[in-house]
Amino acid sequence: MIPLFVNFRSVVAGGFVLLAHVAGARAEDLPIVGTGDGIEMLQAVAAAYNAEAGDARVSVPPSIGSGGAVAAVGGERQKLGRVARPLSEAEKAQGLVEVPLARIPSAIFVHRGVGVRSLTSAQVAAIFAGTIDNWSALGGPDLKIRVVRREESDSTLSVLRATMPGWRDLALTSRSKTATTTQDAIATVRETPGAIGFGPYSPALAGDLEVLAIDGRAPRDPAYPSAVTLALIYKAATRDAAASAFLAFATSDRAGQVMAERGAAPLRP
Repeated sequence: MIPLFVNFRSVVAGGFVLLAHVAGARAEDLPIVGTGDGIEMLQAVAAAYNAEAGDARVSVPPSIGSGGAVAAVGGERQKLGRVARPLSEAEKAQGLVEVPLARIPSAIFVHRGVGVRSLTSAQVAAIFAGTIDNWSALGGPDLKIRVVRREESDSTLSVLRATMPGWRDLALTSRSKTATTTQDAIATVRETPGAIGFGPYSPALAGDLEVLAIDGRAPRDPAYPSAVTLALIYKAATRDAAASAFLAFATSDRAGQVMAERGAAPLRP
């Protein structure tokens, strides 16, 4: 009888191990890596998904840029990525597929102490060119303007160059700080008196910064000229059931509602 008892205990123990393995598999993390544009919005979409369905727990980690997403998903190290620029033909040829999610306005924001709430597009261009360098020239305090810019490959800067009057061939002032991510740009402007920067619009920006109206139009105005499209990317070779389930949710009406509540205009595939 003793061997039977031992075998029974082994079976029970093995069952617990199997259950633990299954539970661990259900709790597997599915990170969506990439751009910092729309990160709070996509985190909210992931939270809604995790609360409602899905075997995997979706996460939206800090930015590694659109290029980082392309490298990670294209190199088959990650299943899903997030980008704020169109894929190139070469990237599509590697098997990458994009799924547009939402149009996110590009915002110009300043430090709270600046005291300016609206500028013309010509004034904004002059600030980033360095020809206006003190807020007193724009109705603000006698305070030096601190320009915070992004690298030329940044998606928001690309959209500003394509859509904002005066930006297409604008030479950005050399007397500026280059932020490496959206979060870095926001933090730098928030912490630097006199600072001005740009990035994807989110209602959360208004808590720490002053988001400017440009030519009398706020970022959520349908006629506001500048916006970026946030998309998810994947490769068919690595798209599994968990990735497919989140892609279906991210393009659903429920996800669209979450995105709209955060200032974006949802798109449908």
